Amino acid sequence: MSLKKKVGAALFEVIDPELGINIMDLGLVYDITGDAENNVKIIMTLTTPGCPMHDSIMNGVKRRVEKVEGVGEIEVDLVWNPAWTPDQISDRGKEQLGFA
Repeated sequence: MSLKKKVGAALFEVIDPELGINIMDLGLVYDITGDAENNVKIIMTLTTPGCPMHDSIMNGVKRRVEKVEGVGEIEVDLVWNPAWTPDQISDRGKEQLGFA
């Protein structure tokens, strides 16, 4: 399994504490890249710029990715463009939230 896939799988374990859904199914992770030294960059957003769970989610991402075997340095780039919308929630996430 590629490093990108391992990191992506690990991020399914990071839960948004307010919604109780993982950040991957919420569509908060826009991109995961790795370089030749297995350094990882994650581009992600939050549901709102003023998200009260900002620190909790960001720390959860870093702590979980640190546990992925072979990962070097971790950079998490928090972006607001494009803005997150509920349309980014996966079908599984919508089911968990009772939208489907």
